[in-house]
Amino acid sequence: MADHYDVLGVDRQATPDEIKKAYRRLARELHPDVNPSPEASERFKDVTHAYDVLSDPQQRERYDLGPQAGFGGGGGGAAGFGDIFDAFFGGGGGGGQRQGPRSRRERGQDALLRLEIDLDDVVFGTQRDIEVDTAVLCETCNGSCCAPGTSPQTCDICHGSGQIQRTVRSLLGNVMTSSPCGTCRGYGTVIPNPCPTCQGQGRVRARRTIPIDIPAGVDTGLRLQLPGQGEVGQAGGPNGDLYLEVKVRHHDVYSRNGDDLLATLEVQMADAVLGTETTLEGLDGSVELEIKPGTQSADVITIRDRGVTKLRGTGRGDLKIGVQVVTPTKLSHKERELMEKFAAGRKGQAPELSQFQQGLFGKLRDRFLNF
Repeated sequence: MADHYDVLGVDRQATPDEIKKAYRRLARELHPDVNPSPEASERFKDVTHAYDVLSDPQQRERYDLGPQAGFGGGGGGAAGFGDIFDAFFGGGGGGGQRQGPRSRRERGQDALLRLEIDLDDVVFGTQRDIEVDTAVLCETCNGSCCAPGTSPQTCDICHGSGQIQRTVRSLLGNVMTSSPCGTCRGYGTVIPNPCPTCQGQGRVRARRTIPIDIPAGVDTGLRLQLPGQGEVGQAGGPNGDLYLEVKVRHHDVYSRNGDDLLATLEVQMADAVLGTETTLEGLDGSVELEIKPGTQSADVITIRDRGVTKLRGTGRGDLKIGVQVVTPTKLSHKERELMEKFAAGRKGQAPELSQFQQGLFGKLRDRFLNF
């Protein structure tokens, strides 16, 4: 690999200003916008890398010392003092275990989406395809972060260790400390030719479709976890998880109380007195309903096993229908005569107060009012 000083055309005693001026001069000459030739592009990469190293005082010092400095070994008294320094200060002494380069592959982030479903879907569960805008594996480099036909190269500053070691004078003697390499950022390798599609990330943003199974019995606020369906990690790392937060849309007719479905049925006064049969449209088909003679407002008719399928367990809840007897507000002359004859024949007691009762119908009414 070419010497960084030769690449910039300066000597080893060059000042930081001289290094900066040399880099600017070469950058104006070799920049791809000015000189599109492949040779100029390669030289521009070398010039940029050389400037990154020599413009940083610590990296330049390390580069000047070179691999002959023996920073990786640390024998004799210096190593012993390093062990003592580690024991007292937790530093990266030469005699202790060296931290290796870190991997570019990282686990992807988890994602949270909100999913709205209808109450009909809650009864038996449903399947749904959802579209998510997320990070996916780059198909050009397959997560390697490198342009096709290239590969990462060992960092010429830390020589693949991912760490920069320096000798520090202390009361205990010469002690070695280590820190992540600024050139490779602790990876131990550099990517001179990043993938043009993902810019060296190993992943790109894309929209993808995910089929999901929504179990029966879910309710608003419940979170469903889809392992491995989140974002792909950097450099092709494992996917995170996808969480779906469920919201059940309001239904105009039916409400829910646990695993039971609730509804209100308006019954004409004559049908409440004489009784009748009717067919209602349920969330999962027709419901045959018998209204017994003498049915009162706030009576509850329970249809077994026509509620919501239990989320954890077997069976279903019930369908509970609260009756509201409708009293006519306008009567024809003939209807009024019939009602007067009916009232005269019964001679019931006068209206009077009775014990207050908070029945299920009252709870249903409050639920609708507060919805």
